[in-house]
Amino acid sequence: MRNTAKLTTAVLTAGALTFALSACGSGKDSSSASDYSGPLVVAASPTPHAEILNFVKKNLAKKAGLDLEVKEFQDYIVPNTATEDGSVDANYFQNQPYLDDFNKKRGTHIVPVVTVHLEPLGLYSHKVKSVDALKSGATVAVPNDAVNEARALKLLVANGLITLKAGAGSEATPQDIDKNPKGLKFKEVEAAQTARSLDDVDAAVVNGNYAISAGLKPATDALVLESAKNNPYGNFLAVKKGNEKDPRVKKLAKLLTSPEVKKFIEDKYAGSVIPSF
Repeated sequence: MRNTAKLTTAVLTAGALTFALSACGSGKDSSSASDYSGPLVVAASPTPHAEILNFVKKNLAKKAGLDLEVKEFQDYIVPNTATEDGSVDANYFQNQPYLDDFNKKRGTHIVPVVTVHLEPLGLYSHKVKSVDALKSGATVAVPNDAVNEARALKLLVANGLITLKAGAGSEATPQDIDKNPKGLKFKEVEAAQTARSLDDVDAAVVNGNYAISAGLKPATDALVLESAKNNPYGNFLAVKKGNEKDPRVKKLAKLLTSPEVKKFIEDKYAGSVIPSF
């Protein structure tokens, strides 16, 4: 079913025929049009991405003539590498700054198709009830990947906890902090572990999907929450460059931005996940 597997088979078949038939060999051209038959396999984070996709699969896909298969991944790396190598056809889990950084560092060729929703980043704590209650020297866990760490620091800047040095951009780290009135300490952990670290630190900046997976309600539980206004971190459906024309991808993009999906997101997540269309 996978495109990569089919292309490999085609190339091997062509080679075998050429060898056997010599001058008159006429094997299958490996550069022929892609095969868009079979289910569309999409890699996704469990919450809310896979939940949204499974809503589409259960309620909308059949009527649209789309055979959809959803594969769940807990991390932020494999969905892109699997999309790049053809193990899956598309993914749904990331935002543009993260993708730009990933493509640059790993030489991948993933492109966005359609933006679906925003998961506001939030600062959470099991130990204090407000930002003001954070004590001097408190430890704050932040995601350790470049884009989400910078995003976390910008959330703290927006709420008066720190300032960053001039020029600190989308790859800012704690080393770029200029002023830190409370003397906060930072613990860098994988994004998927930030919510789990809440018992070990004074507070943690957690991505929306991981907050929801941990039973947190961003709209009510966060000490501070990222603003949705002019926010560049909307999550989108993505494919390897060149596969945007896949008719299955086009069908899914249309379904993901339908009124039915908008209502599902608003009803299920109550402000913790916000439609971007």
